[in-house]
Amino acid sequence: MTAPSPPAPNPRRRPWPEPLPQLQFVLRWLLLGGVVSALAGTASAGFLVALDWTTRTREAQPWLLGLLPVGGLLVGLLYHYFGQSVARGNNQLIEEIHQPRDVVPLRMAPLVLLGTLLTHLVGGSAGREGTAVQMGGALADQLSRWLPRGLRLHRPRERRLLLIAGISAGFASVFGTPLAGAVFGLEVFRVGRLRYEALLPSLLAAFGADWVTRAWGVGHTHYLVLEVPALSAAGVAATLLLGLLSGLTARGFVAAVHAWQSWFGRLIAWPPLRPVAGGAGLLALVGLLYLVIGPEVTRYLGLGVPTIVAAFEAPLPWYSFGLKLLLTSLTLGAGFKGGEVTPLFFVGAALGSALALVLPLPVALLAGVGFVAVFSGAANTPLACTLMGLELFGLPAAPYLALGCVVAYLTSGHGGIYGAQVVGTAKHPRLGRDAGRRLSQLRGRR
Repeated sequence: MTAPSPPAPNPRRRPWPEPLPQLQFVLRWLLLGGVVSALAGTASAGFLVALDWTTRTREAQPWLLGLLPVGGLLVGLLYHYFGQSVARGNNQLIEEIHQPRDVVPLRMAPLVLLGTLLTHLVGGSAGREGTAVQMGGALADQLSRWLPRGLRLHRPRERRLLLIAGISAGFASVFGTPLAGAVFGLEVFRVGRLRYEALLPSLLAAFGADWVTRAWGVGHTHYLVLEVPALSAAGVAATLLLGLLSGLTARGFVAAVHAWQSWFGRLIAWPPLRPVAGGAGLLALVGLLYLVIGPEVTRYLGLGVPTIVAAFEAPLPWYSFGLKLLLTSLTLGAGFKGGEVTPLFFVGAALGSALALVLPLPVALLAGVGFVAVFSGAANTPLACTLMGLELFGLPAAPYLALGCVVAYLTSGHGGIYGAQVVGTAKHPRLGRDAGRRLSQLRGRR
């Protein structure tokens, strides 16, 4: 027997469709993205205001440099007694994205804020990205506990999206680059792969957090919109060389930070004393440099934003990028708190600026390419860094910025400032055996 045929549909009957899952997803993340934006943007605004005050205070009171060991002790004690559960910082957020286990403790936000401000107050060479990203990620992750029952994120996949959105919001709001911030959150936790399902949450959180920060009246550093010459063989060759040197410089920075961490770990058993010794060493190094280059040494402390701006105007001394790399790697390797990104901007801009004496491209363009390329190599985020360059320096520079970032990314190998990153796609077929492993597991054989 043949099965009876189904009844013919009634053309006049049009049942009301259920809401599309895509529409539910969009509406849900419009709400969640707005909350994450408000939290991360407000936190970044307060942090930037406090950091500006701290920097101006240190510059007006040079004697504060003498408190580097004291500042190191305070930071060390703070994390030893109150912050061991959040001491891994950015790497902890990345680990939770890969393997969601526990909600990131809320204390991560105030501890990294206070630790960073102390580091800058006494003259440590550190950045601000790590602080904003950790505050954004920690605050966003609290929503998995704070939300009403109907909006709670029960599944690990949804909590991953929330963490990614928080990272994007923190990065975008602290630098004023929402498009780069959105892609940074998608790109930073897995080398060579993007998580497209997080695209909407990242975009909403990044643009929203940037708007909230600006709504609080907090601005960002403005750089030159670059005058870009027409592409030529010589210009492309110069950019490729700068990208190569930027990748090698990124490798050098990562190796230096790890070397200092290992050295202090072997030398001093009690963790709070490591930044004390690091602060004393940093103070001695600054004093030695003062005898060699004079008051100019203060340009290499803190964020160093005025020197970054100066790199676009005229070639910096050849040693500038090396001094910043040394001081920053010692500061962070000893256990002081803060980010790596702004110092890497300094290192890259100074490298490109110095090379203007020998490369056939304008100094501002070389500084801009170096600015994003060194960070690209150190963070393994070539797309985010290219977009950041476009947002900061203008669209005409796109070919140079992209070339520099991609070459630096490839040259830096399977290493980086975030040891919890997992190799998704190897940078070269010969490195294919590294796929699926964390960068911290590959250290020493890059």
